[in-house]
Amino acid sequence: MTESRHRRPLILILLLTLTASGCYRALSSVIRHPVTADYPIESDTFRDTIGNLLSAPLVEGNDIVELKNGDKIFSSMIRDIRTAQKTITLEQYIWSSGAVADLFIPELVERAHAGVRIYVTVDAVGSQKLKAADIKKLKDAGIQVSIYNSVLFSRFYQAQHRTHRKLLVIDGRVGYIGGVCMSDPWRGNAEPELKRWRDTHFRVEGPVVGQIQRAFLDNWIEMRSEVLHGADFFPHIEPKGKIVAQCFVSGPHGGADNARMNLLVSFAAARKNIRISHAYFSPDPFIVKELLAARKRGVDVEIIFPKKIDNRAVAKASRKDLRTLLDAGVKIYQYTPTLYHCKIAIVDDVWSMVGSVNLDQRSLRINDEASLNVRDAAFAAKLIESFEDDKRNSEPLTIEALKKRNIFSKVTDGFFGALRSEL
Repeated sequence: MTESRHRRPLILILLLTLTASGCYRALSSVIRHPVTADYPIESDTFRDTIGNLLSAPLVEGNDIVELKNGDKIFSSMIRDIRTAQKTITLEQYIWSSGAVADLFIPELVERAHAGVRIYVTVDAVGSQKLKAADIKKLKDAGIQVSIYNSVLFSRFYQAQHRTHRKLLVIDGRVGYIGGVCMSDPWRGNAEPELKRWRDTHFRVEGPVVGQIQRAFLDNWIEMRSEVLHGADFFPHIEPKGKIVAQCFVSGPHGGADNARMNLLVSFAAARKNIRISHAYFSPDPFIVKELLAARKRGVDVEIIFPKKIDNRAVAKASRKDLRTLLDAGVKIYQYTPTLYHCKIAIVDDVWSMVGSVNLDQRSLRINDEASLNVRDAAFAAKLIESFEDDKRNSEPLTIEALKKRNIFSKVTDGFFGALRSEL
């Protein structure tokens, strides 16, 4: 899968891709016409449009805190888990046995023994390295654990459909959303020598937490046919801050193309600048066209993605449109210190899109994802500070560098670029 820590040989990726290519048709993109917008991001028209299109109104009164890298993210999550009195809901793509699991499992077990009702969803593929003994500890404490979409009981194209969401909600009042996985490579503070991930997660308080809780229920209801409801899950929440935000889901079984639509409409409404920092930059032609159209309007576009990418096929496919974007004046940077896992886009210094969505076809068409949109200049300013920090640790990509690739690289880049809709 996209966040695999193992580099697979290109020939294996090729065989799997060709085998799968005929199976993804049922998961193909819905939007097939360009998006144009005669209204800016800061207009009421944009707010009303994006809220209705994504079936998630923007709600006021939230406080959202950016958390960078594992030490800060995991310690914050643990502090809030310890305060739980009634319920905890957790959905995770990758959860592996190891130091991180050993940090979370005793805390969850303790809360379960204290009478807190706990519900956990983990992806069948992403949790392959979560030992049966660790799952047993959770279940023995009374924690309800669901394994999402077992490959053994799926058709091939269904087996490609994973939950890529990373959600945590405590007592229906505090929520977490972002890119971090519960696995040891996310420990620490992005130390290169330890091969730790550079990542960002978000702690959320305020009415939008109810939408994060609803995102968790999306797959819980699908698997268990059980509705978790009432004040223990959806308490009345007074305003906690001044931030306006929305949380929405996307995936082939619900909210199809929501993730793409969010990006397309937001980029179409851009008037000043677009900043993108993503772990995997392999967009479809429509997103590329929106970025090129933005440049024609005079919008500054900057993109950061990693120089070290754990999925070689996606890395090669991502080069397909880089020359075109560079020729149009898009500034592209490759993050060099360590593996990079951010999933952030900021438009016109006020509109921020964060969550679990990668800018590749697996996230945009195949996986279940959860996203948080934030309309707040102060919040965006903090993300821009982090963007600039990451940019200082990145190398500019130049047309000359692309020209220097050897013939094998150019041929394989072109090949995987042509197949990017299947990656």
